Amino acid sequence: MKQIALLGSTGSIGLSTLDVVRSDPASFQLFALAAHRRVQELASQCHEFHPRYAVIADPSLAGEIDRSLFPPETQLLFGEEGIEQVATDPQVGIVVSAIVGAAGLKGTWAAAQSGKRVALANKESLVVAGALVTNAAKASGGEILPVDSEHSAIFQCLAAGNRHEVARIHLTASGGPFRKSSRAELDKVTVAAALDHPTWKMGPKITIDSATMMNKALEVIEARWLFDASVDELNVVVHPQSIIHSLVEYVDGSILAQLSPPDMRLPIQYALSWPQRKSGFARKMNWFESQTMEFFPPDFDRFPALKLGFEVAAAGGGSGAVLNAANEVAVERFLNNDLKFMKIPQVCGEVLAAHTHSTNPSLSELLALDAWAREETRRWKA
Repeated sequence: MKQIALLGSTGSIGLSTLDVVRSDPASFQLFALAAHRRVQELASQCHEFHPRYAVIADPSLAGEIDRSLFPPETQLLFGEEGIEQVATDPQVGIVVSAIVGAAGLKGTWAAAQSGKRVALANKESLVVAGALVTNAAKASGGEILPVDSEHSAIFQCLAAGNRHEVARIHLTASGGPFRKSSRAELDKVTVAAALDHPTWKMGPKITIDSATMMNKALEVIEARWLFDASVDELNVVVHPQSIIHSLVEYVDGSILAQLSPPDMRLPIQYALSWPQRKSGFARKMNWFESQTMEFFPPDFDRFPALKLGFEVAAAGGGSGAVLNAANEVAVERFLNNDLKFMKIPQVCGEVLAAHTHSTNPSLSELLALDAWAREETRRWKA
């Protein structure tokens, strides 16, 4: 029985993880659930799964919570201290890191230092502090298994050979809702249009990131750290059907791909069950139906965010913390109609260019860069 701490239980990845646990109670048990401030939803989950701990990440709610909402066997914890406590508890074997944004870093960091298996959905942890997190996992005997569909696909394809036999790693991208839009049309994108993703149902922040292709930029950086890859080994291919989730090309010319209909429960289940495979959720492929699979090169002129991802993956240091923080604030401003769609990558690029590069920053230095970039982006005017 694997004991799981689920950080971010009320988000889209969290809900999909609950589906996986619900389907296999003989294999998985929820030791802890954590959410930001959706108290009613968290309480409802606790009544179904009866975890030992429930964590409300927003500490300002500590004095306002009606504890009778929660079952008596569930102990309430608050803030970063609560997140770190459940992420490092000796009874926990797997930590699902699904808190959105840089806020998820502390839980990922704590779990990696404690030798846990980290089922990583929070790509920002590696974007911000890739060297620190991966080194911590190696030192503690922990492991980081990706939950992103693309990185899960790469992880699976890499099992077919030795790392030195890999020539290139190809991350696929749907291209988002504006794949065919002109630059002039992109300048006029509304919030409602950007939130309408053609393939995946996700939270608002990651949906906007997919529309700007900043999500793929962050995934390039994540892949650099997850797979110890050089930038020259990484490539992005636009594949609108999202059936091939990524590909690995070997030195002999062989290319291995992982295919399935889009369903986030599949990579989640794989990360929880690895090295085993279990009967899954994915709709089975019907190879006798008419299938179209298209592939296109990305357009860096229309989607400049993607170029920033490759630049940051090459630069390392504190640049990932700056890009991620600037993007989080820029997306928030866009969602509040305070920034135009195409200004998101522009402000990110300008804040990135303005920061002082540090080669091997500490966690405290990365958090300081994060705070600086957020303030710069809040004050930025076109």
